[in-house]
Amino acid sequence: QVQLVESGGGLVQAGDSLRLSCAASGRSFSRYAMGWFRQAPGKEREFAVSISNSGGSTYYADSVKGRFTISRDNAKNTVYLQMNSLKPEDTAVYFCAARLAPSGGYVYTRGYDYAYWGQGTQVTVSS
Repeated sequence: QVQLVESGGGLVQAGDSLRLSCAASGRSFSRYAMGWFRQAPGKEREFAVSISNSGGSTYYADSVKGRFTISRDNAKNTVYLQMNSLKPEDTAVYFCAARLAPSGGYVYTRGYDYAYWGQGTQVTVSS
């Protein structure tokens, strides 16, 4: 069982940066692949970025590629999402997700691939 708690959201202006954190409780964090998803008002949840359990592989949605960077610190049981050059269309609730994964650099992009979810943190980007 893994519990996830996101933090770092807030209200920023277009062009600003934010860093989200997702702290995981439980054992063996390094066995879990992690992902960030987001859900804008009135829209379905969408994939943003994922990282393998070792951190050696990442995958980005086209909408965030080049602006967002995912990383993890397995010693601190934490995954981060650095968001730069934020746009109003990045406004959403951002969710952290986790799933057990084999070694080998596996990343996952579909919501139903993940077993554990945080409660989300709001990111609002004003124009």
